[in-house]
Amino acid sequence: MNPADVAQAALPLPSADVSLIALFWQAHWIVKAVMLGLLSCSVWVWAIAIDKTFLYSRTRRSMDRFEQAFWSGESIEELYRSLSAKPTQSMAACFVAAMREWKRSFESHARSFAGLQMRIEKVMNVSIAREIERLERRLLVLATVGSAGPFVGLFGTVWGIMSSFQSIAASKNTSLAVVAPGIAEALFATAIGLIAAIPATIFYNKFTSEVNRQAQRLEGFADEFSAILSRQIDERG
Repeated sequence: MNPADVAQAALPLPSADVSLIALFWQAHWIVKAVMLGLLSCSVWVWAIAIDKTFLYSRTRRSMDRFEQAFWSGESIEELYRSLSAKPTQSMAACFVAAMREWKRSFESHARSFAGLQMRIEKVMNVSIAREIERLERRLLVLATVGSAGPFVGLFGTVWGIMSSFQSIAASKNTSLAVVAPGIAEALFATAIGLIAAIPATIFYNKFTSEVNRQAQRLEGFADEFSAILSRQIDERG
């Protein structure tokens, strides 16, 4: 080997700035766009998660208060008058919808109650469907980020590695100091994709389970209240 080459190889490699900010600014503009998009998605995921956490907590407390009032022995007519005077959601909305249909049928002096039970069940099912839709709103965003985030980050990584190889070919230098920064900034995109996707997947699974639990509570109450009204229909019939 040429002594000059040996001396050159013995020299320390030039240091490269591989901090996260430097990796971002040195990346290709397409990789930058991918990183910014994934960071925006990550912020959006956490905003949805915080909003849903408070929403489900309020909904659980609302259900608990309503069930306590409903099974306390208070007249359902008085409970209906107190709830119908203000906007209702969740279990209270299901109750108000059923009672409204009940009162309309009797105020219209209907002679036949054959279809009343079916109408009451229908309005409660519609109310439950609206409540579930409200609880599930924007959960699709979490599912999308959780499933697509790693692939978007991988796209940025592949593009960054392609750009690095092009730079290596242009400079005709394959030393670690030349290769490492380009590979690092490319892998940074995958890391951001995982940072966005992992919490999104966790939150989506958690919130989906919470929606299912609250939907079961609503359906259970609807079945119980339908049975109560059915007995009263039979007594009046």
